[in-house]
Amino acid sequence: MNKHRWFDDITEKISHESVKIDEPLNLHTMTKMGGRADLFVAPSTEEETIFVVAYAHRKQIPLLLLGNGSNMVVRDGGVRGIVLNLSKLNRIEINGTRVYAQSGADIIDASKEAVKETLTGLEFACGIPGSIGGAMAMNAGAYGGEIKDIIFRATVLTQEGVKLVLYKEDLELDYRMSVITKKGYYVLSAEFDLALGNQLAIDSKVADLTDLRESKQPLEYPSAGSVFKRPPGYFAGKLIQDCELQGKGFGGAEVSTKHAGFIVNKNNATATDYIQTIEMVRNKVLEKFGVNLDLEVKIVGENE
Repeated sequence: MNKHRWFDDITEKISHESVKIDEPLNLHTMTKMGGRADLFVAPSTEEETIFVVAYAHRKQIPLLLLGNGSNMVVRDGGVRGIVLNLSKLNRIEINGTRVYAQSGADIIDASKEAVKETLTGLEFACGIPGSIGGAMAMNAGAYGGEIKDIIFRATVLTQEGVKLVLYKEDLELDYRMSVITKKGYYVLSAEFDLALGNQLAIDSKVADLTDLRESKQPLEYPSAGSVFKRPPGYFAGKLIQDCELQGKGFGGAEVSTKHAGFIVNKNNATATDYIQTIEMVRNKVLEKFGVNLDLEVKIVGENE
């Protein structure tokens, strides 16, 4: 793999400031962990994004899409190939009761803009620390709401760089799953159908959900968010708590004492610390309750 050749090719179309060799990914993840990317590309437009995706496909270069790094653990050895970051594609527009948001926009910001326009339906996302692209891919949800309740359509790229428009019925949205994850699509934007509401009721709901999140989640430490999917018939956090694992972990990583479903970077943890803590939790829960905990977070990259 020749990252310097990739750099030269890509910077023929994209500014040098948007393309970096050996970029530390701990600067771009919510866990504040992770090794370096061979090449880190942050396009400014959809056209530039299409160019990068098509280039990687044509040259058979591994391509990893990194949103705001809220649901991802990058191993300490970093990522080979190209890391595509769409944080510059962050435009949010409101037309009537429809909210348009580009992939790199934070879903929290989309929720805030909806609230300003007295639109209801997106309040559940007021505390989800993810991008629109990540939220679409995982059918993000919280406090009784989820993306599939409000989605109108999404614009995506195939792995070959072909643009597709997918409507709600095409997206196959299920619990932390979608056609986007199944087929490896890259989200460019999404449009949500909301409804006019009562400003006082909307503000009250957002305030309640914000208080609930701040009181129950360990926001004071870096983390990848909720680590495990909800097992059928159980709650992951309760199982972990009943195994008396809170406060335990490896290195600088530990199971949160505030919410057992979170693993936090408490003291300069490495990704290896974090992953070892994940495996410890999974093994203990399986041993005690016979329940396999599936990951909600995505682990990527190479070991050191």
